[in-house]
Amino acid sequence: MALQDRIGEVTERIVKRSHDSRSIYLDRIGQAADKGPQRSRLSCGNLAHGFAACGVSDKQALSGDVVPNLGIITSYNDMLSAHQPYETYPSLIREAAHEVGAVAQVAGGVPAMCDGVTQGQDGMELSLFSRDVIAMAAAVGLSHQMFDAAVFLGICDKIVPGLAIAALSFGHLPAVFIPAGPMTTGISNDDKAKVRQLYAEGKVGRDALLESESKAYHSPGTCTFYGTANSNQMLMEIMGLHMPGASFINPGTPLRDALTREATKRALAISALGNEFTPAGEIIDEKAIVNGVVGLHATGGSTNHTMHLVAIAATAGIKLTWDDISDLSDVVPLLARVYPNGKADVNHFQAAGGLAFLIRELLSDGYLHQDVKTVYGTDLSGYTVEAGLDEDGNVVRQDAPQVSGDETVLAPLAKAFQPTGGLKMLTGNMGKAVIKVSAVAKDRHIIEAPARVFHSQDGFLAAFNNKELKGDVAAVVRFQGPKAIGMPELHKLTPCLGILQDKGYKVALITDGRMSGASGKVPAAIHVTPEAASGGPIARIQDGDMIRINAETGELQVLVDDAEFNARPLAASDLSEHQFGVGRDLFAAFRANVGAADDGAHVFSA
Repeated sequence: MALQDRIGEVTERIVKRSHDSRSIYLDRIGQAADKGPQRSRLSCGNLAHGFAACGVSDKQALSGDVVPNLGIITSYNDMLSAHQPYETYPSLIREAAHEVGAVAQVAGGVPAMCDGVTQGQDGMELSLFSRDVIAMAAAVGLSHQMFDAAVFLGICDKIVPGLAIAALSFGHLPAVFIPAGPMTTGISNDDKAKVRQLYAEGKVGRDALLESESKAYHSPGTCTFYGTANSNQMLMEIMGLHMPGASFINPGTPLRDALTREATKRALAISALGNEFTPAGEIIDEKAIVNGVVGLHATGGSTNHTMHLVAIAATAGIKLTWDDISDLSDVVPLLARVYPNGKADVNHFQAAGGLAFLIRELLSDGYLHQDVKTVYGTDLSGYTVEAGLDEDGNVVRQDAPQVSGDETVLAPLAKAFQPTGGLKMLTGNMGKAVIKVSAVAKDRHIIEAPARVFHSQDGFLAAFNNKELKGDVAAVVRFQGPKAIGMPELHKLTPCLGILQDKGYKVALITDGRMSGASGKVPAAIHVTPEAASGGPIARIQDGDMIRINAETGELQVLVDDAEFNARPLAASDLSEHQFGVGRDLFAAFRANVGAADDGAHVFSA
């Protein structure tokens, strides 16, 4: 099927814009690959340190350059449900490597924080920066130059983007991402949201809330709603860094383990010592990035990826912009309804046909580039399959089902939930912003309401609890950006905003902070840039100013005379209390050097 015109146009302009930087990047990874196995350049002392802890047979194997060595970068910890399954992966990977005459070593671990634990807490101010720390930590692990390929064990919000940045920094090495899968389904997302709102209204106590949350988040695996963690898995698969069908298989199952063994062997097969050398930096090209954006829109994925994808692309010399993302949103249909933009969870999505069905549908009408490289060794058509097991416990694949198992969760193109994507970019006299519209009712895509300005989440919550918010309100929560306090998610405002909206008021949130991968039913213009701490226009808004959000036309306006608005002084805020405690003092250099949200909000120089 011929490529859709807009997909081709956006891809071509990214290619042209990125020509020089992409050429420099490819030259660099080409030179690194041409040097051959890195171990050959290590001194005897270097090499002895590198395999001192190995068994005798592995030491003998690593003494030369014939046997490939696989580096494992892991985000394992046993506090976080999504990463707990990784405890057993290194031994499984080593066994699989030995089966094909190779060696595998844990090259290093990276931190993995959970936004669900830190949501609304001081630690959330480290969340976005943890992505860049993860990238640097992974780079430290790989810097020993002992490895011919790498596998990356990570799932959640900042972990996968950080690992992807690291993988592309070492883009001369093949890289396979190995997921751990979602936890099994607990209570329904509607029931969970209902109890949260009842708690916010004071109608149930903390005991009832904790019981509900514990039934929702109840076992190893990722949270089952379609937030950033599960958007990560979709992206790694649709961009060709997962094995086909790997994303949403539950932990602790024979198929999950078989997919891990298969991924290990595949990473070794595509090293420079094999016949199918496929470095990560060649897989992630302009077409793969566009495929990722298309997948994000088609599934109503996480708003966080409007920053993460920009940062990932930049590492590979690719210049992706919010305009590119917005233009693709205008033409990519929404094919999935998974909470928060539907009632189902990712297990239901998987059962209905999952990514195999979705990718086939998008390919069938030219919404995706088929002619891309993947770790699987095929073009993207190789990802229109479901994974299963044969009688011997090996992975086998079959074509995606011809019909969705549940069209209320996963729709064919002919029955798309809406003709445009789940994310929209906004522009106006307040700057640029992002809004997730897939979960917002159509009659709330356009909101005009008076501003109520806050400089903290607590300020908004105090006003709500004091019953000061009694009508239409555009809640402006500023000085939440990356330079100000690290750009925390403001998800704990959702229940209160939802209560106001359910009373029939016109309600919106405008912030230079983040909302979350689980942005829901309340219109939220987030990632406003320039941020208040950088002198952005959001710092000029005053209580009572009329704010217009139009998610259909992409408009974000303060309805104040331009001359008057521009003449206003910029508000200031004392942020000193956000600079210490829970490690925030260690991140002063990050706050000082971080880029803008539309540039990826990263601390790495361009």
